[in-house]
Amino acid sequence: MNTTRRQFIRTSGLALGATALPGSSFAQEGAVKKKTVLLQCGWAVKNIGDVGHTPGTLRFMEQHLPDTHFILWAANVNQPVEDMLMKRFPQLEIVRGSLTQKDGPVQQAIARSDFFLRGPGMGQPTDFMKYCNKTGKPWGLQGQSYFDTMVKGEGAEERIALLSSAAFIYCRDSKTLQVLKDAGVKTPVLEFGPDGCFGVDVKDEEKALARLKKYGLEDKKFITVQLRTHSPSSPGVDDTRPQKLNPLHPTAENIADDTRRAKVYQDLIAMWVKETGYKVVIAPEVYKEMEYNKKFIYDTLPDNLKPYVVNFDEFWNVDEACSFYRRAHTVICHEPHTPIMALAVGTPMMHTFSEFHSPKCWMFKDIGLEEWAPEFDSTPAEKMFEILMGIHKDYAGAEAKVKKAMAYVEERAAACMSSVKKALNA
Repeated sequence: MNTTRRQFIRTSGLALGATALPGSSFAQEGAVKKKTVLLQCGWAVKNIGDVGHTPGTLRFMEQHLPDTHFILWAANVNQPVEDMLMKRFPQLEIVRGSLTQKDGPVQQAIARSDFFLRGPGMGQPTDFMKYCNKTGKPWGLQGQSYFDTMVKGEGAEERIALLSSAAFIYCRDSKTLQVLKDAGVKTPVLEFGPDGCFGVDVKDEEKALARLKKYGLEDKKFITVQLRTHSPSSPGVDDTRPQKLNPLHPTAENIADDTRRAKVYQDLIAMWVKETGYKVVIAPEVYKEMEYNKKFIYDTLPDNLKPYVVNFDEFWNVDEACSFYRRAHTVICHEPHTPIMALAVGTPMMHTFSEFHSPKCWMFKDIGLEEWAPEFDSTPAEKMFEILMGIHKDYAGAEAKVKKAMAYVEERAAACMSSVKKALNA
């Protein structure tokens, strides 16, 4: 099915010309019809960073566009994710399907919308740009990152022209912003704007508290870590992108990279436990990493450290993760979105990045947290420990730094939503 049952009831009623149900987001006040924004988002369900884009972006939209109806074109939403979204945004409409399906749910949703917003992501296709331009639908990009191949190589001229036809482009990192500017992309607005995940405010206190109890964890007395490995995103599936971020058959060099980085985390764990006696949680952002983090980090730890280290053996949704991270001392991750969630709930973080994965790693520098974003391969464990202890020794100061960074995030999110509002009223 391309739509959920609840959305079928909503959309079929509208299509048949039926009177909108009381409380429905289609109900009109007098003769004024609500403006509608279609958000394309929801890229994956086995990556809570990808999951977090959606409720975070919707929160920004809800806050700054309060009299607007929102449709989510969900690339990938399972039942737990949908239930979480509908609980937080009960008036949300969700559609699924392909843009190529003639007069299908997606094309119909675009036709019913006043504006098309592409949510946060990396290396987007251009099909939606072409379709919106063909149908005369204004569109914009929020929280984007690109490798420079987007504006270089074969077909670059066409892609630059398409990008220039957007109502606005907000890049989530300054490197992408500069790449687009240098390539000659020209839109009415081309600026820095935060990844939508920064707006996340969903929570599941019950599950988070149960998990804390299960593992004997105390508030603010544990840190979390997660390594990103050179491993396939799904069993038997190869990564077809030129960057080969998730190779089906990791090379000897890939495995050496994973082993070396895992050792840095192991040394950091040992220093943290020795200094504080606090625990460490290997907490997943991506489902596929659970197996490999256990293999590379937990399994080879010395026996005297293992009692202090918790390795989760079950995945979770972004709402539980946010409630959990709110109680962590510091969140450390090779992926970027776990640290973003930590900041969103007021918790200090460290993003041990590898730019190979994408320029989105520069997000933290752009919001004033460069010292908490060390480059993984050039930063020894001792330096990472120094950063971590700086947070520990002045925790109130670290929390204040989080608040300052998030205030800037909110300022830039407001600017992005202001551009949406301007486009809606054009």
